[in-house]
Amino acid sequence: MTPETRKQAQRRLKIIAGQVAALEKHIDDDRYCMDVLDLSLSIQKALRSFDGLVIEGHLRTHVIEQMTGGETERAVSELLRLYKVQGPAEPLTDDLPHH
Repeated sequence: MTPETRKQAQRRLKIIAGQVAALEKHIDDDRYCMDVLDLSLSIQKALRSFDGLVIEGHLRTHVIEQMTGGETERAVSELLRLYKVQGPAEPLTDDLPHH
């Protein structure tokens, strides 16, 4: 990870930690369910953004080094493992019934 990416990642994690603390307080305060869910979804979005930052840094540094250094199979297997754990992006559909 480059120093700049590390700095950005640390900043984002501090923000996420604050959001998680606020989520815990929402639960402790028995806040309205939709408020809890809104905050939870916001945290999940922040984590996806964090993941994107880290994967971009990985692609721009380690994957390039692996590909140019003859470690193509390692690069491919790591990315496939990530893809299998994360799964493909879910298509945006409007299949839910409207009430």
